[in-house]
Amino acid sequence: MHLNPYGEYAVLLAASLANDWPADRAGIEARTLELGMTQTFPPAADDHERVRAVIDEWLSIVDEPDPDARAALLNAQLAAAAAYPRLTNHDDEGWHLHYRDDVPSLPYVLRAIISLGTSLHLVTRGMSRLSRCQAAPCTRVVADVTRNGRQRFCSVRCANRAAVRRHRARI
Repeated sequence: MHLNPYGEYAVLLAASLANDWPADRAGIEARTLELGMTQTFPPAADDHERVRAVIDEWLSIVDEPDPDARAALLNAQLAAAAAYPRLTNHDDEGWHLHYRDDVPSLPYVLRAIISLGTSLHLVTRGMSRLSRCQAAPCTRVVADVTRNGRQRFCSVRCANRAAVRRHRARI
């Protein structure tokens, strides 16, 4: 039984959008559906720009190394986005919880889902489980969802590149 649909997928969705920004709103919506969202929302002319602002605000959390400052940033985002939990059965998908108001706006919903998912991710897995790839010059986001909590690279390619650099530095 999966009790927390807001944690891992929301952080992975935010990281995916940050690492590979879609060219348009349709690309954003396709990514949300691909990575676990089930609802779509009526398009608005400024959705692409507003979702970009949501991701840029989220990146301030990723880039904050101090756990207390990271928590303060995240609390501010939660206060701006989240609402009291509510039971819902939209589209007859079955009863489940939403942690946001029923506002039919993609940027609004993503702000709520990403901020709540990030907070759940950090408090359940650890405040250090969100960072940038350690293989310079890569700056992709790493959302560490591994069991041991030691993911430092965004991909196997970056991990191998860093290992080769360490090896060459020793010779």
